[in-house]
Amino acid sequence: MPKTRELCKDIRDKIVDLHKAGMGYRTIGKQLGEKATTVGAIIRKWKKCKITENLPRSGAPCKISPRGASMILRKVRNEPRTTRQDLVNDLNRAGTTVSKKTISNTLRRQGLKSCSARKVPFLKPTHVKARLKFANDHLNDPEEEWEKVMWSDETKIELFGLNSTRHVWRKKNDEYNPKNTIPTVKHGGGNIILWGCFSAKGTGRLHRIVGRMDGAMYREILANNLLPSVRALKMGRGWVFQHDNNPKHTVRAFLDEQFPGKWIGRRGPVEWPPRSPDLTPLDFYLWGHLKAIVYAVKIRDVQHLILRILEACASISFAVLLSLCEEQEKRDALTIQHNGQHFEHILTVVRNL
Repeated sequence: MPKTRELCKDIRDKIVDLHKAGMGYRTIGKQLGEKATTVGAIIRKWKKCKITENLPRSGAPCKISPRGASMILRKVRNEPRTTRQDLVNDLNRAGTTVSKKTISNTLRRQGLKSCSARKVPFLKPTHVKARLKFANDHLNDPEEEWEKVMWSDETKIELFGLNSTRHVWRKKNDEYNPKNTIPTVKHGGGNIILWGCFSAKGTGRLHRIVGRMDGAMYREILANNLLPSVRALKMGRGWVFQHDNNPKHTVRAFLDEQFPGKWIGRRGPVEWPPRSPDLTPLDFYLWGHLKAIVYAVKIRDVQHLILRILEACASISFAVLLSLCEEQEKRDALTIQHNGQHFEHILTVVRNL
């Protein structure tokens, strides 16, 4: 049965007033355009309760007892990957039959909702220990020290955007309309891989990586791009180079020869903790900001993609770059707060990107 229309309080009050004036149910109904049965129900309620407002309604009783709700809440907190069907089966064994929808409603009332699990690098106990050591060692470093760092990393930028996160609004059987599809390209033509660097003074050179990068190619990239970027940004004598623990970055002899005592990385003067993209401002912050600018327009081909990347890189403000460097202390503090595990990216500058 469909839900009936509810009369507003003014009409209910008018019905009562006309009844007090001596008018019958049918007459009141005809005058106000309402059914006589509706008029009668409102008058009987007024005679019994002396009010015309709606009384509180109890609603349907909850099928899951407080004890059952505590049980499923405890299970999803201990095992977040538990499915709704698992919880339905647990309650069935306890003598309570519910639907998946009831499970969802119960968990939602507790502030929990189903979300896609974030993918993060796997951390061994040694990785966690190294992350905590780095964060504690550098927690109180002055912001000026991080402003002297030249950060570097590689990233992949797809020709047609991030396919896995694109959604379209379409009608049934309209899935192959060109407006509703995402083109793909065979033989590696669908993306480009870049090496880039930046500091608080600006963005450095970008280098497109063709083929598989190894130690020899990485040394060549550094030789042709790192020092020219440092000189172009006028970083002075106190600058420091940072790269992560990727195996291809194992070029200690080259770095010790070219930049003695001036690098952060794999077993360097300052060793960068392994599997820690959330500790560098490039991986999760600047690259993401750059890609958002690139994908703001429809990309036609690889040459257009490269042009958009260069334009996006030039458009990033010094204020953003400076904030990313200065908030290294906050990234270290979040690492300590989360006992060395990965943390949510809630830094101030990220909200403003």
